[in-house]
Amino acid sequence: MDTRPVLMKGIGEADLRSIDVYKSRGGYEMLERAVKTMQPAQIVEIVSKSGLRGRGGAGFPTGRKWQFLPENGEPRYLVCNSDEAEPGTFKDRMLLEETPHQIIEGMLIGAYAIRSHHAFIYIRGEFLRGYEIFRAAVEQARAAGYIGKGICGTDYDLELTIHRGAGAYICGEETALLNSLEGKRGEPRLKPPFPAIKGLYGKPTVVNNSETLSYLAPILRNGAEWFAGVGTERSTGYKIVSISGHVKRPGNYEVPLATPIRVLIDECAGGLRDGRKFMAVQPGGGSSACLFEEHLDLPYDYESMAKNGTMLGSGAMVVFDDTTDFVHAALALVRFFAHESCGQCTPCREGGHWLEQMLERIVHGDGLESDIDLLKSVSHQITGLNLCPLGDSIEPFLSSVVNRFEDQFRAYVKVPVAS
Repeated sequence: MDTRPVLMKGIGEADLRSIDVYKSRGGYEMLERAVKTMQPAQIVEIVSKSGLRGRGGAGFPTGRKWQFLPENGEPRYLVCNSDEAEPGTFKDRMLLEETPHQIIEGMLIGAYAIRSHHAFIYIRGEFLRGYEIFRAAVEQARAAGYIGKGICGTDYDLELTIHRGAGAYICGEETALLNSLEGKRGEPRLKPPFPAIKGLYGKPTVVNNSETLSYLAPILRNGAEWFAGVGTERSTGYKIVSISGHVKRPGNYEVPLATPIRVLIDECAGGLRDGRKFMAVQPGGGSSACLFEEHLDLPYDYESMAKNGTMLGSGAMVVFDDTTDFVHAALALVRFFAHESCGQCTPCREGGHWLEQMLERIVHGDGLESDIDLLKSVSHQITGLNLCPLGDSIEPFLSSVVNRFEDQFRAYVKVPVAS
């Protein structure tokens, strides 16, 4: 299987950080074609027909998202979300560090398509190397006439601003990101209004993920039918999957959507470590519920994951073998989400720390049998009651493993001594 078919093609073989190398491989040709020969509406139509969905987690159709922008004469903004902090996800970091011009070209095409004259990229604060590489690539693109006044010799002007985050996971949520961009506290906004209506600085705004925007140039080059012909009817195209955990070859693999999970683990990531037994996999990073051995032949696409009680998310697969202590694993993830809560919503703020304290008590041998039953029934008290998905992310992994591996949790509970 070719695991580097589109966005990852050339990584490790050529210095794609160099604009000259990138251009020698066809880079910026689609941007020039777009601004010189195409109307913005044509690009929106092509992207809509391709079926491209957001690669950042929500999986919303990209073309439809662009079409929500109102025709009110106000300035529009395009924001690239590179605040990648989901546990298990590391694809955007690779794109920033290895092929930054691909993101830049995608941002410029996307901005032209929505008739924006100012694009922003929000980069996770911990990605210092990625930021420095991307900043150098932006200066190369600016010197080549792709950013600024009259790009590609046309009358289209476009500015690009780089903004670094400060280490807050919550700013991966698009409205918290917009607040942070404006210099405010990074916490989610109440929706509606949605960013398409009232986004950055109160103006119509589109927020797209780095991987999503990177696919724009290949889609223009090869056509909507090419992309739509890969995967399934509702999960089209390719996806970079970050595979980690108890596998022989952890890393990023770009594959057609609907590739079976078993193939991703065994053929792409080299299978489990020698002598170990498969126990579970998180298909969509830290926010997703686990799948188990009976799910290994499921196609890896948005619909199949949702039908089986989990999600594809940003495309992060974390594999667990029989050496895993799922009680400690659950505690580690719950602690992460509790720590990263912005504190705005009571179920998320209080529920996360409450679960963390309960798991701490269980791990240290001070838990009760009733705690396990409480863990199994807690979801309705936290999930679906918050402004953003972070509160809903606390429970899926915990719920899936406490139900599947209940014996591990009960083994930590001390049996009361009869008086």
